[in-house]
Amino acid sequence: MATDLHRPVTAPAPSSAGAPEAAVRVEGLTRAFDGRAVIDRLDLTLEAGEFTALLGRSGCGKSTLLRVLAGLDREIAGTVLVPRRRAVAFQAPRLMPWKRVWRNVLLGLPGKPERALAEEALADVGLTDRAGAWPKTLSGGEAQRVSLARALVREPDLLLLDEPFGALDALTRIKAQQLVAELWQRRGCAVLLVTHDVDEALLLADRVLVMRDGGIAYDTHVGLDRPRGVGSAGFTCLRSRLLNELGVEDGGAADAGAGADQPQEPAAVAHPDV
Repeated sequence: MATDLHRPVTAPAPSSAGAPEAAVRVEGLTRAFDGRAVIDRLDLTLEAGEFTALLGRSGCGKSTLLRVLAGLDREIAGTVLVPRRRAVAFQAPRLMPWKRVWRNVLLGLPGKPERALAEEALADVGLTDRAGAWPKTLSGGEAQRVSLARALVREPDLLLLDEPFGALDALTRIKAQQLVAELWQRRGCAVLLVTHDVDEALLLADRVLVMRDGGIAYDTHVGLDRPRGVGSAGFTCLRSRLLNELGVEDGGAADAGAGADQPQEPAAVAHPDV
């Protein structure tokens, strides 16, 4: 498909024998605000079923790229090929307080979906008994799991996660990371996780990208066996390399958006085997 520099092109990624060749294909993507290109002629391919983490300093364009892929920002130049079935979960769960949990899960679905569909998605995230609850009664971790269930009920080929664990306490964050790893294995969809946390990226992803100056400045495959531990030699080496790419001194913060002297809680140390 030829690039149209005036209108965004959003369509399913090319397929062969019923299976997509890629979950995402981006060519020459540019997104500018007030004359400044936050994303500048970016090229990117994400393979079907691949778990990719996107790192970068605050303001580098990570969340803007995710919004473009989600179809929430169409003021772009370039070509964007994505699956029609895609879903996004943000740092804030964005639940409607006047709707019970199961109705929040079904928000935006066409037709009149049955409650059983929501309950199936809630079972996947361990919240079967909270289907009839009001959002105000949920803990932060439970609310984030409802947000994940709302994404999963769409059976996406591409799941977009924008800092989904950032507002959670350390223990809840570890549990949420493990849940996402398990769901990815069971569902088999491609995942793009936007995060500031280098350890989180290495624990969860097959592939880690670093965004800088409007483009992908670094691209590496993790290549570590699962479950992963933050103390392994391979993990330490990759962590050091990524911190260097992010301009953070090794031994400092593992948070790409933080200063090198700001302490960072350790991320989860184990995830299910692939």
